[in-house]
Amino acid sequence: MTNSICILRLSAIGDVTHVIPVVLSLQEQIPGVKITWVIGKIEAKLVGDLPGVEFIIFDKKAGWKGYRELRQKLQGRHFDALLHMQVAFRANLAAAVIPAKLKIGYDRARSKDLHSLFINRRIPPAPKQHVRDCLASYLEPLGLSAAPPRWNIPLSDEDHEFARSHLADDRRNLVISPCASHTLRNWPAERYAQLADHAIREHGMKVILVGSPAPFEAEACATIEQIMAETAHNICGKDTLKQLTALLAGADLLVAPDTGPAHIASAMGTDVLGLYAASNPDRSGPYNSLQWCVNRYPQALERFTGKTLDEARWGAKAEFEGAMELITVADVTRTLDQWVESSSKKAPSPQE
Repeated sequence: MTNSICILRLSAIGDVTHVIPVVLSLQEQIPGVKITWVIGKIEAKLVGDLPGVEFIIFDKKAGWKGYRELRQKLQGRHFDALLHMQVAFRANLAAAVIPAKLKIGYDRARSKDLHSLFINRRIPPAPKQHVRDCLASYLEPLGLSAAPPRWNIPLSDEDHEFARSHLADDRRNLVISPCASHTLRNWPAERYAQLADHAIREHGMKVILVGSPAPFEAEACATIEQIMAETAHNICGKDTLKQLTALLAGADLLVAPDTGPAHIASAMGTDVLGLYAASNPDRSGPYNSLQWCVNRYPQALERFTGKTLDEARWGAKAEFEGAMELITVADVTRTLDQWVESSSKKAPSPQE
């Protein structure tokens, strides 16, 4: 019987959101299970209050001190199973100091950075699988069913109040989160500005710009705001992760490249218009909104690597200068128009 489980997934925000269904499913399939999650500091700000989970923060920037601290925190502990969900070498070293009888990791095709040396059981191989489904399958070696796509991110009344203070209640709210941490995944600011103007002029939307306090994100949002002919509501750097989550939960649509907020919005049930050329949306796109992704990844692969989708390794990136420029403003405004038409059909009439 598996009564105590340790999850090792340090980062990043998007991947961490995909672990939430695993936690919820574990709690459902093994009532009373004790779950410990070793997680990064920033990521804990989003999910660190999930009910019934003990969180141990691992400081990725602390070097060898971080590993010593992790070992000390786990001294005298022993887990029935470790779900080792990250292949990065520093995560493998963290796995080495986590005492567990069963150490479940990736199948051979998805292992790298000596991952195989730190596990003794593998998840089932599954070619061309979305990251969420991959992480969900970590329950299968335990004799459990793969985790269904179900999320819960706890939010406070204050978080919801923050969201209400920025969301319009008389028109659709379009949130734009323009920046990924990998700058080669970012769409040009002038194209975001044209999209935002289109959303306001053609659909009467309120456009809200969001991002972290990082200087390059603040600069990107400020540039979009300056280029626009219409007026956007710029709150870049002025929210917490929880407040952003509440904002995305209350919004109608998010526009974003391959970045954490896209996965948060999808987890909260909000549609995402994803901008994908540098990475494959079928692998890492917003799970519930793949139909709304503008996908120029196949063209980027072929132009910059000479490989077709079938020839390239699953998960191969096309992070090259000029890749995201393959996505035109017309591509995105057309998808936005289609989303508006689709959501208008779903919306109840005033008489209903």
